[in-house]
Amino acid sequence: MCNIMLSASSSSSSASFSSTIPLFVSVFIIILCSTEGRVKLPGNETIPALVVFGDSIVDSGNNNNLVTVAKSNYPPYGRDFIGGTPTGRFTNGRTPSDFLESLDGPVGGLKRQLQRSYSCLLGKAEELGIKKLLPAYLDPNLQPTDLLTGVSFASGASGYDPLTSKLPKVLSLSDQMELFKEYKGKLTGMVGEERTNTIFSKSLFLVAQSSNDIANTYFFILKGQYDFAFYADLLVGWASSFFKELYGLGARRIAILGAPPLGCLPSVRSLAGGIRRECAEKYNEAAELFNSKLSSELNSLNAKFPLAKFVYVDIYNPLLDIIQNPQKSGFEVASKGCCGTGIIEAAFLCNQLNPFTCKDASKYIFWDSYHPTERVYKILISGFIPKYMESFL
Repeated sequence: MCNIMLSASSSSSSASFSSTIPLFVSVFIIILCSTEGRVKLPGNETIPALVVFGDSIVDSGNNNNLVTVAKSNYPPYGRDFIGGTPTGRFTNGRTPSDFLESLDGPVGGLKRQLQRSYSCLLGKAEELGIKKLLPAYLDPNLQPTDLLTGVSFASGASGYDPLTSKLPKVLSLSDQMELFKEYKGKLTGMVGEERTNTIFSKSLFLVAQSSNDIANTYFFILKGQYDFAFYADLLVGWASSFFKELYGLGARRIAILGAPPLGCLPSVRSLAGGIRRECAEKYNEAAELFNSKLSSELNSLNAKFPLAKFVYVDIYNPLLDIIQNPQKSGFEVASKGCCGTGIIEAAFLCNQLNPFTCKDASKYIFWDSYHPTERVYKILISGFIPKYMESFL
């Protein structure tokens, strides 16, 4: 998610989709070095990589070198990140995909073994350690071993609707798909087609979209043209086409996040919640309707493609529970973000010149007026793991 409203523009992102990663490893060396010492899930299943598409919730820095205002690679973003460094993540620390990637969750633990099994081919067995973050695919410092265990293609301010990404000039889902195809080609060059197909078939693919489509594109641009039910059908159609293309490229375990309770985001409260800044019910109702249609479509895809697992992930209710009962999770502030006044700032409006930024983000549910804090993400992912992981077996 990224609350960026700009005037329409016909120009598309001019970002280069090339990532300069040397592919100098021969298949012969890989065969000599690889092992089967990977951690097993029940049924001897493995999750060797995490591959992510979406918006600012899971953007690890792909927007950093785009010509867009939808960026967060400057303070105070990243204030509680490793070393206090802003990386392009739209929060104070780590994102949901980072928590899935790290040793904190089972995906990271499983992937650690795969990365180590290939470490000898680059001569860095002792340097690799534990991969605690999911890197952005467009990160200029991306290493060949990162390809083995997954990357994020997500771009802040994007959506299922092509118009959503066009306005702020960020990576659309079709752009992200093209980058993924490039990634697949590089991975195939490293480990061969058979191994790549195996990695993809067992990896976890995560898609986090729809917030910008609903909160920005629909309510600010298209509301007068369509009723929301019709627009939700359009979104689900675009989403379904993307999922089917992923399947055609080898993905078999695909987790799709539903829309969050958008009406309770601090910026939406300010714009549509009245003088008391209550949760805007029309936004929440739209999110719930979209989620219902998305879940139904995923059921259809599971019936059509029995070899795949398209899993709907509910973040609406867990996040709403945190917002409505903040003390239960140890939070003190639910209606505004930590950055600035917390009622409207996001992206470039959240900057180090704002004197009102809070001292302790751990007391806040939201970091800025649109994005949750690292602590909220950790809570949500801790619930994801026991509830959904077995769905991929």
